[in-house]
Amino acid sequence: MWECPDTSGPWQGGAVVRPRLSVVVYGRNVQGRLADCLEGIATGPGADTEVIVATTGPAAHRLAERHALRDARIVPLPLPGGTPDARARALAADRARAPWLHFVPAKDRLPAGAPRVLADLTADQPPEVDVIALDHVSSTWYSQARPSPDGTLLARAGRAPLALADFPDLLRVTPLLGARLLRTAFWRAHPDLGEHPDDLVVSYTALLRAGRVSALDQVALDERRLRPASLPPPTPEDRYAAVGRYEAVQELMAELGTPAPLRAALYDVMVHEWLRIIARGDLPRPVAREFFHRAARAANRWRPAGHPRPDGLDGIRYRLLEQDAYPRYRAVQSVNHKRREVQRDLRRRGRGAAAKLRDHHYRRALEQPVDPHLAVFSAYWDRGVTCNPAAIARTLGDLAPHIHRVWVVARDKVPLLPPGTDHVVPGTRRYWDVMARARYLVNNVNFPGTVVKRPDAIHLQTHHGTPLKRMGLDQLDHPAAAKGLNFRALLARVDKWDYSVSANAHSTETWERAYPARYISLDHGYPRNDVLHRATPARIRAIRERLGIARGRTAFLYAPTHRDYEARWTPRLDLAELAGHLGDDTVILVRGHYFYGVAPPALAALRRSGRVVDVSSYDPVEDLLLAADGLITDYSSIMFDYAGLDRPVVIYADDWETYATTRGVYFDLTAQPPGRLARTQGELTDIIRTGAWRDAEAARTRAAFRLRFCGYDDGHAAERVVRRVFLGETGDTLPAVVPVGERPPVPTPQEADDT
Repeated sequence: MWECPDTSGPWQGGAVVRPRLSVVVYGRNVQGRLADCLEGIATGPGADTEVIVATTGPAAHRLAERHALRDARIVPLPLPGGTPDARARALAADRARAPWLHFVPAKDRLPAGAPRVLADLTADQPPEVDVIALDHVSSTWYSQARPSPDGTLLARAGRAPLALADFPDLLRVTPLLGARLLRTAFWRAHPDLGEHPDDLVVSYTALLRAGRVSALDQVALDERRLRPASLPPPTPEDRYAAVGRYEAVQELMAELGTPAPLRAALYDVMVHEWLRIIARGDLPRPVAREFFHRAARAANRWRPAGHPRPDGLDGIRYRLLEQDAYPRYRAVQSVNHKRREVQRDLRRRGRGAAAKLRDHHYRRALEQPVDPHLAVFSAYWDRGVTCNPAAIARTLGDLAPHIHRVWVVARDKVPLLPPGTDHVVPGTRRYWDVMARARYLVNNVNFPGTVVKRPDAIHLQTHHGTPLKRMGLDQLDHPAAAKGLNFRALLARVDKWDYSVSANAHSTETWERAYPARYISLDHGYPRNDVLHRATPARIRAIRERLGIARGRTAFLYAPTHRDYEARWTPRLDLAELAGHLGDDTVILVRGHYFYGVAPPALAALRRSGRVVDVSSYDPVEDLLLAADGLITDYSSIMFDYAGLDRPVVIYADDWETYATTRGVYFDLTAQPPGRLARTQGELTDIIRTGAWRDAEAARTRAAFRLRFCGYDDGHAAERVVRRVFLGETGDTLPAVVPVGERPPVPTPQEADDT
């Protein structure tokens, strides 16, 4: 049998390296899931991580030993059959050598690279932090890595360490022990953490006993929910345990003298969970009645004095539970079910009537001849005049003014349109008229599936970025990113494309694989980037003056991308600290991704310093690229556009492994960056302060990146597209693409200042 001395671990230079994080894999090898768990962990941990595998059963022991022979960081801890999960967890924690613990049930998984990322997170924590609360995703027998609802709460908490009493809503985060990191000394100082058999109770106990908590929306765990039909049927006592576990937490709160706001927050979570279990309807009638009775007794026992009930139907349910009125609760539930059925039926009828009227009008419009001089444009789901469609429309006005341009714009975006813009609002009568009769339909996403492709209409798909992340059918293997995307409906929309615009050979190849159809690829470049190759010194100076960037100051544009596993954007950089290190001669322009709406409120305070400016709502984004001396980004496609300027780019890839695994990528950006690469904020700060962001090595990697990804952007893309699609020109009549090495560089901001 494998025995592991306390001094086991990776060796460097003849000495044992003490890890920063001990990952504790514990419990039975349920349905053979341990192999997946260990494979996922072993792909990424560095020497600063150890993995203690505390499992029962000969097969699990052998599996752990095989992994340990391949990787010295894995420490098997074989346990006798029947060892409870809590005991396995506690025994493994006793062996841990790292200052931080991460408990992972053997049935669950970690995102690839997560151990190293989590180990890095622990290095930044001050000594008063005992617990790091993190996010998770969930997988089932039919779905993979679905985001949790916790991201918004964790983002609201902010990244600064806090006392639980300062943010009671942390008690509303899913009580999942695997989504917590615990300081080892804290764990050992509180024996009740290791003694209680229920993960929910331990998770809450850790938060309640912690001196300070850090809340981060980093994904720490992929929780695997096993198919109920594959597990032993729960006994009545198993069902009633949902009441007992919350009572255990309430008793701890009473013992600790927990403040009222915390008790109120947990009370709401507790009652909501019990009502959810009852409403689910899968409890046998006698068990449901007894569950209701036990929950009622506990609700009355632990309700904080004067605690208000919710409004509406939830408040009625609360009151009936506290009154132990199960028959009345059942009656209300039955009435509510019938009411919802009636409402659904009315909504169906209303939608049906409206749809019939719309379809009738649209069919009549489709009977009219196509207007050869009518072009419809839309961008980013009807946000307004922007991106590639806007650049094409401008050039169309110059080269073919006889073609009338109409924009599809959401009602709330109409006030933002340039004066004189002809537009239609989706769903209106004129909208269906122009959609039916237009010869040209131009979009950087997709028009709705209800839009009919007429034989003599031309659909032009411009796209809106170079793909690093997986797109289209390539998302089939990444369901967390696809988020329920209907691939059949997607292909039906793609089949309407006549032309697909491409900025580089990589994009052409990717689009043809991700969106397989019979369209023609236009290797003409992105029209929106034409302005980046035609800008004059005067224009660059004017943009910087408009942004308040004084002459002589260095401006960095920080533009992070959207993450599918984050519900809300929180800057991954401490912008105040970064600005402080860079000094008064540097300004940071912060551009949040449009999926997240407005930037975090914290940026407003930083803006007053004049060194950090929130430009999340500034349009067009091309102005920001021209104004910036350098770009700081993570995985945003903005890097491909900015690289065309031949200006420095710094990649901040602190969560690359998680992003690459969750979203899926086409190439390893860390191996082929467009400039310098930082994995921590300290590295990023050093790269900028030392000037490495614009040294010879940065220029060398940028040159290779430009050759691969800036092949067609030379300032004439819009003209090529308009002449090809709208004027029918081909071959030699189109402006030839200027090779990357022969393109005259646009002045840098400093050169523009000197002009």
